[in-house]
Amino acid sequence: MTLSLTAPSATAASGATHQMADAWRRQTSLRRFYTALGVALLLAAMFASMWFADGANAGHFFDRLPHILDFLSWLVPKDWNDVWRALFDVASPHDTGTQEFNFPLGRIYVWGGFYIPEYFELMLTTVNVALVSTFIGFIFAVPFSFIAARNLTPHPVLRLVVKRFMELLRAFPEIVIAGLFAAIVSIGPVAAIIAIGLHSIGALGKLFYEINENIDMRAEEGLRAVGANWFERVRFAGLPQVLPNFMSYTLLRIEINVRISTIMGAVGGGGIGEELKLSISRGFGAKTLAMVLLLFTTIFIVDQFSAWLRRKLVGEQAFVMGA
Repeated sequence: MTLSLTAPSATAASGATHQMADAWRRQTSLRRFYTALGVALLLAAMFASMWFADGANAGHFFDRLPHILDFLSWLVPKDWNDVWRALFDVASPHDTGTQEFNFPLGRIYVWGGFYIPEYFELMLTTVNVALVSTFIGFIFAVPFSFIAARNLTPHPVLRLVVKRFMELLRAFPEIVIAGLFAAIVSIGPVAAIIAIGLHSIGALGKLFYEINENIDMRAEEGLRAVGANWFERVRFAGLPQVLPNFMSYTLLRIEINVRISTIMGAVGGGGIGEELKLSISRGFGAKTLAMVLLLFTTIFIVDQFSAWLRRKLVGEQAFVMGA
């Protein structure tokens, strides 16, 4: 009797195992098919866009494609020491009176013989644009985020209006907004600050209100029970819980805005981006490499400093748990 009961159960278990294996193989095959189909569609779209580009460039796109990296040879300086001379505005022995080697002309004299190198001053302008625009974004994103949070603002119309407004600010690229304001306030850092600041309001506002919707509501309920108004509940129940995360995202936004402000400079927003664009277009190798080196160093320092500050604000345990 024991053998007759064991045999059918073993057969059933074996059948279930085979069914699971068959289902897994079918799922794997289907996943591979969709992956291959996606790659094929991506390649088709890429070749179609290249074909369109070739037609739009009178058939010269594919002819010039092998030379796509030739510009790197234009940026190789004759003397690599000229990179450091360009960075610190030191006279070059190769100076023939052209703009390619007129390094000392860019000095920003402070007093006497003490000067700030030109590219350091331009980099400082770029960083200032990023800091001011991030500050503007933070100041406006904080109140908007509390109004947009479902658990803190019960009025649906008010939430909808604020969310759509922040989406509108995020919808347009910074370059488009800068072009619009450049026609009003002229080309320069002010237009870049307005453009990046408006985009930062929308980007930070979305991150902030998602944080607000996950706060512990017990403190808010306690304040509501003793008659606190909306501002008091937000100030004493909501803000202390979310402020460290707000600062973390704001520091991350500073890193992003430093890169964006460089791009904005290339289209007339001031800072080092404008000079970098001119140097690349003219083939000034030493100047271009000096600005790239300074830009890379600045972004590395900003990234490291903001990462260190975020750990101090949020706590090491948050990074350990995330890992």
